[in-house]
Amino acid sequence: MRGRIVDLGQWTEKTLDELLRSARRLPGEGGRIGYLSKYFLGIGYQAGTLVGSASVPEQLVISLASLDCFTLLDYLEAMRRSASFADFVEALSCVRYRHCVVDYRHRHHFFSDWTAYQRERIDDITDTVADAAVVVVEKQLNRKADGSAWVPGIEAIVRTVTYLPSEKIDEGVLGMLRTGDYIGVYSEAEGLDVSHVGVVVKGPFVSYLRHASSSPDKKRVLDEELRQYLEGKPGIVVYRAK
Repeated sequence: MRGRIVDLGQWTEKTLDELLRSARRLPGEGGRIGYLSKYFLGIGYQAGTLVGSASVPEQLVISLASLDCFTLLDYLEAMRRSASFADFVEALSCVRYRHCVVDYRHRHHFFSDWTAYQRERIDDITDTVADAAVVVVEKQLNRKADGSAWVPGIEAIVRTVTYLPSEKIDEGVLGMLRTGDYIGVYSEAEGLDVSHVGVVVKGPFVSYLRHASSSPDKKRVLDEELRQYLEGKPGIVVYRAK
């Protein structure tokens, strides 16, 4: 039986059952993600909560007391697919791992793994929201400029990444985004697709990025105005839940 590490933080299995049942009554996948994500506001940032490496057996970690930007999206995506805590545990193994196999080498280490291996669940809509303004690049993921690996024990893979430069994000693009869209901040570094991720939340007049911030003065899940946050950053990749 695979190992499991669970810290539900502010929740219990019963309260998570109630939350997930409430979310299932909402129309639309994006609406469910937006609804669920507000319950994570204020939760502290912590990197390295997952357990497993090329030499250490992988365990299924559920850490809702503290998380990083990628694990936040793992939990939200698994929750939006679930109607109970038991469903959530099973869904998480499929969101985080290829073929639902809890193993370090099957873990989705890169944001673009979501659409590469879960096309039936997640769409890359970057070129849809941006039309002709996108940039398409081919990257050898996991291989740094010096030839070493970002993720030890994992082979490099050639992948095409489509992103929208930040200076091309105008009112038209913002109008195409929906609450619940997943945003990746494109990375210009060799071997990486994105450097950070979050979820779009649409306000009456402003679009926000809800994310787990690692900034020393923040270190928690919070909302930041999307265009302001993206100033000085290369661009974005946009995924949408099916």
